[in-house]
Amino acid sequence: MRILFVGMTNSIHLARWVNQLDCTDWERFLFPIYSVKPHAELKGLTLINSSEIPGFQSNRSLRYINSSLPFFVMNLMNRIIQKNLNPLRPAVKPSPVLIRALINTIKQVKPDIIHSMEFQEAGYLTLEAKKRIKTKFPKWIATNWGSDIYLFGRLKEHRERVRAVVENCDYYSCECQRDVLLAREFGLRGEVLPVFPNTGGFDLAAYELMRNPGNVSERKLILLKGYQGWAGRALVGLRALARCVDILKAQEYSIAVYSSSPDMNLAIELFTLETGVSVEIIPPCSHTDMLRIYGRARIYIGLSISDAISTSLLESIVMGTFPIQSCTACADEWIVDGQSGLIVPPEDVDVVEKALRRAMTDDVLVDKAATLNRETARKRLDSTVIKPQVINFYQHVYNSILEN
Repeated sequence: MRILFVGMTNSIHLARWVNQLDCTDWERFLFPIYSVKPHAELKGLTLINSSEIPGFQSNRSLRYINSSLPFFVMNLMNRIIQKNLNPLRPAVKPSPVLIRALINTIKQVKPDIIHSMEFQEAGYLTLEAKKRIKTKFPKWIATNWGSDIYLFGRLKEHRERVRAVVENCDYYSCECQRDVLLAREFGLRGEVLPVFPNTGGFDLAAYELMRNPGNVSERKLILLKGYQGWAGRALVGLRALARCVDILKAQEYSIAVYSSSPDMNLAIELFTLETGVSVEIIPPCSHTDMLRIYGRARIYIGLSISDAISTSLLESIVMGTFPIQSCTACADEWIVDGQSGLIVPPEDVDVVEKALRRAMTDDVLVDKAATLNRETARKRLDSTVIKPQVINFYQHVYNSILEN
């Protein structure tokens, strides 16, 4: 089997997904949708059009080939595009140079399967290549990431392009049942593949060692995801925490914020001045270090106006941290509101404050949630459960090719 992935070479999600196929003898290729150094965890792939980018070949676990189109041309076009990159920009077509490079790659590699991982870059690009290739196109799996269909599908600049991807792919994959229903509303004609996290599974045995011993209710750290921007609503969480200053001080809680933007850092400084409660801003760190922080946190707060399954939510489930998650992230497919977590509107500070007060004072709720979530992780997140399903995912598609 030959699989051509189209996606972000620097994405940890893509790296973890693709690495699940290490145990197979399938040939795996990756066409980068823009020119950045590949993620350090990416391995076992052949990267297309990569040898001319400084630093790419520092990863010795990867192989490199060029398509017939000089990559420096594509690289220049991508730099121009990325300079003005805006998550909510109008849905312009991918550059002709990038489309031509992908077409050349398809002709050169001759993949059985093309798997575009994400819609707004990889999906739109694959769609344009399919339109132009007059011979039989490889079977196309289009994977929906994050807000690809839930948010972008509602925006007039993107709506028709999202519809075109959904209508033209042979197979659709996503991590929320919610998005399956949306894809069908957009005219999905292809087959829906099994729904599970885009990050793949977790090594639960290793992660268990990173959890603080004892009950979760004994932990004194509150962890806030610091995304604030077009989707993230971390400022709502910070305002809710400010309203809970009485409990924070009385029970000696500490607060830590990760993935914090400059705007959030300013708000955190003002928060400390107004409340007298200091906040630790966690600098960029390894995934292992981040999991250890989860492993000593009592509460995780993640708020955004749009997401699929928040990976942070899954990490809180795995590490025993009590989740307070916005209702826009398919949280209801993983936790039961009021039992194994609390699901809140992303922009309602009153509701978030109420959830925080309950999570900070109800030890029975927090400990019971940790038990429930541990069982959920065992059944639905363990890599020993997910990995065979991912392999079957591709084998199913390949078998259909052989049958036809």
